[in-house]
Amino acid sequence: MKKRKNAKRKVFKGILGNDYIRKIIEFTLAGIYIHIPFCRQACHYCDFHFSTNLGRVEQMADMICQEIKMRANYLQGMKLETVYFGGGTPSLLPPLLIEKILNQISLSFNSDWKEVTLEANPDDLSENNLNSWKGLGIDRLSLGIQSFDEEVLKFYNRAHTAKESKSAIEKARKVGFEKFSLDLIYGFPQENHSLWKRDLSEAISQNPGHISSYALTVEPKTALGNWVKKGDFKPAGEDFVAEQFEILQEQTEKAGYIQYEVSNFGKPDQFALHNTNYWKGVPYLGVGPSAHSFDGQNRGANPSNNSLYLKSLEGQTLPFIVDNLSEDERLNEYMLTGLRTLWGIDFEEINRVFGRDLLTTKKVILSQMDSEGWLIWKDKNLSLSKSGKLLADSIAAALFV
Repeated sequence: MKKRKNAKRKVFKGILGNDYIRKIIEFTLAGIYIHIPFCRQACHYCDFHFSTNLGRVEQMADMICQEIKMRANYLQGMKLETVYFGGGTPSLLPPLLIEKILNQISLSFNSDWKEVTLEANPDDLSENNLNSWKGLGIDRLSLGIQSFDEEVLKFYNRAHTAKESKSAIEKARKVGFEKFSLDLIYGFPQENHSLWKRDLSEAISQNPGHISSYALTVEPKTALGNWVKKGDFKPAGEDFVAEQFEILQEQTEKAGYIQYEVSNFGKPDQFALHNTNYWKGVPYLGVGPSAHSFDGQNRGANPSNNSLYLKSLEGQTLPFIVDNLSEDERLNEYMLTGLRTLWGIDFEEINRVFGRDLLTTKKVILSQMDSEGWLIWKDKNLSLSKSGKLLADSIAAALFV
């Protein structure tokens, strides 16, 4: 449904070592991610796991509930703070099935929900759905807008129009939703930046509390990937895409948004709690086909195959495969995720937990990056400048052990 590169899709493998795990357990916070693997139609750029065969929606909801029951001990008694319905297109689910899943979560976990998010397409925001979702306790919508340009939406093969996007936002506010995010894609090839500036201006004019924005990425097993391979589509160049990222940073800052993660911009009281917890290393359970989980030490995943997932759970067997992480992998993941955020990484904590003095061993690299203006220091805490955020993953990779 949506283009979100770096949240749950490119899974964050883990964060720190045992000392950090004990600290997390002490705070007893956790989240649950529910992957709904269905869409009405395939967006031309999307390589996320989904099916357009909607005949097994009810069966899938039943097996998701079954998995929740069978994995009730995964979070080790931690209090469940956030719930996130992602996909796919979760807004395709009938409200009764969403209610069924939420009820099963309540029965299986110690819950104190501070945020319940539903990803939704604008064309699914009927008044009936909105009222039902709000009545179920969903308090945050993540809307897959992508663009306000009709021709671009058609190119992406989106199911909604720009008019429906604006109407959906108006209807959500009328029903009483105060927290919602708009997803946008930048980097569509053009002669200049006028299209992107219009999209961004329209999004900001809607005054959402949160904006998520990702570069158009060519994935091999997509329609877009095939067009590029055949020479029928030429993606924008790196410099063009970088310039659009800088425009995004500039315009959102002017409008009062804080870039608290490379691709996420929120008003001060509207940061996405669930995804923020990913980046901060809070344990979470992922349920549904292709969903990933992190228990505070290791990660794991369900198969990206609806039939295998359903067959396994119908046979009372969990399809979950654990991926044990080494200490070095946890440290690298801590740096990879932390450097994408406003909060950065703490070299003192790294030394204490891992026994790694990276300020000494990476001194030359850090000095070079500092001279480029990419780094922001606060004592021994390192975060990235605006220009550094454009290179966040590369900077993290240069610090890997």
